Amino acid sequence: MSECSHDCSSCGERCDERESFIEKPHELSQIKKVIAVVSGKGGVGKSSVTGMLASLAAKKGLRTAVLDADITGPSVPKMFGIRAMAESDGQGLYPVKSKGGISVMSLNLLVDDETKPVIWRGPVIAGAVKQFWTDVVWGDVDVMFVDMPPGTGDVPLTVFQSVPVDGIVVVTSPQELVFMIVEKALNMAKIMNIPVLGLVENYSYFKCPDCGGEHSIFGRSHAAEAAAAHGITNVARLPVDPDFAALCDSGRIEDCDGSALEGFFEGLIK
Repeated sequence: MSECSHDCSSCGERCDERESFIEKPHELSQIKKVIAVVSGKGGVGKSSVTGMLASLAAKKGLRTAVLDADITGPSVPKMFGIRAMAESDGQGLYPVKSKGGISVMSLNLLVDDETKPVIWRGPVIAGAVKQFWTDVVWGDVDVMFVDMPPGTGDVPLTVFQSVPVDGIVVVTSPQELVFMIVEKALNMAKIMNIPVLGLVENYSYFKCPDCGGEHSIFGRSHAAEAAAAHGITNVARLPVDPDFAALCDSGRIEDCDGSALEGFFEGLIK
């Protein structure tokens, strides 16, 4: 297959030659399926959806990994209650295992102070993400979830060009503004020839514990509208859930039952 004759980082062409730029993982890694979790903007719960999907996969007996590509805002280790540092030897860098056996690699596992800001330019951040793919000894993995930073900049482009992503999950929330921005993420996937495996609308509603009624705190749901516009059949709507938020904050995301994403998850791995 011939390589592209144009600069993919600065054009809007649909690039069907993406495979020409794909990097091989570490020689001791065998990764069967890679799913990137993306969003058009921050604050929609993308990382928590990544953690829930990974937890579901592990509970179903799949060898599961999470690559935290959100270099400037890494939150995956905290959700999984991981405090150990990643270790390396002459062969490569090793991910840290969660309580449930999920392999995790994040910048926060390489620094001694997780509150220290990462003040790097885009190309350096993108290079670090690529190294998480090429230099980490992941071992045998059935499914890897890549927690992407928001937007359509350097890191998403690097991941889509360098990693053999099998498809993406798009996370959004009901607000009109978010619905507009998520279109950019969906259109980027189309340009990069990446399949969209599903759409998750987070904070879709709040279920009153007293009356049982559903209340649209953040506005009318746009999940069905967005899915229909882009031919997406695998859709999930997640409620505002204080108990789930507490699990994430306390590093116990693997203790969630995951029932809200059960059917959605089956659609990802079929």
